[in-house]
Amino acid sequence: MLLAVDIGNTNITIGLFKGRELVVSWRLSTDVRRLSDEYGALLLNLMAYYGVNSGDVSDAVVCSVVPDLDPVFQDLLRRYLGVHPLWVEAGVKTGLRILYDSPREVGADRVADAVAAISLYGAPVIVVDMGTATVLDAIDRDRSYLGGAIAPGLGVAAEALFQRAAKLYRVELVRPRLAIGRNTVAALQSGIILGYVGLVEGLVSRFKAELGDDARVVATGGYAPLIAPETRVIDHVNPDLTLIGLRIIHELNRG
Repeated sequence: MLLAVDIGNTNITIGLFKGRELVVSWRLSTDVRRLSDEYGALLLNLMAYYGVNSGDVSDAVVCSVVPDLDPVFQDLLRRYLGVHPLWVEAGVKTGLRILYDSPREVGADRVADAVAAISLYGAPVIVVDMGTATVLDAIDRDRSYLGGAIAPGLGVAAEALFQRAAKLYRVELVRPRLAIGRNTVAALQSGIILGYVGLVEGLVSRFKAELGDDARVVATGGYAPLIAPETRVIDHVNPDLTLIGLRIIHELNRG
């Protein structure tokens, strides 16, 4: 089995593949204070719950945007699972032509998302990753990665608002009944949820003007299930996009 690990700023997503099938996936909170033994114990317990032994894992592939956790996962994968992971970084085969001004600046998770989106949905394609940041990536019809846009994530923006505005308070992040809020809770929900819908729609419209109107739009990330139902510009929602991209990249580099 292949273990795929996506180390993000807020969550660490881990998936187990048997061949091309994603058998199970887990999400852990990202905490740079945790040691490899702590993450190792969490991972082994989760695997045991699903009847997976450490010996069942034959290989691993990792992408990370949290450098402090790189040695932690290198150590735990070696000691607890006995594997030396493929780390998605410069020099790794991805099958993706990157036209960014500085290709090394493109996050490994963005590369994995793009690889999976092309494989699953073709090109041109726009990936909207709604996590700690809201990231849009553009892949043209020649399957080249052009670049994208990065905005504060929904949760980050909301938290900043709650902290900086003395009379505003945290609310449940759910769809408001109406766009015009008649109380503070409804007004906050409208501004945060529907405001991000507008952000996504506006950027997708501008991306399509440059890529072509036939570009498919794929949403992923923790906030995708919240935002996608509120707009018609998103064609597909795939919460496992990054993990699938990691599996494909592993296949390209195997042997």
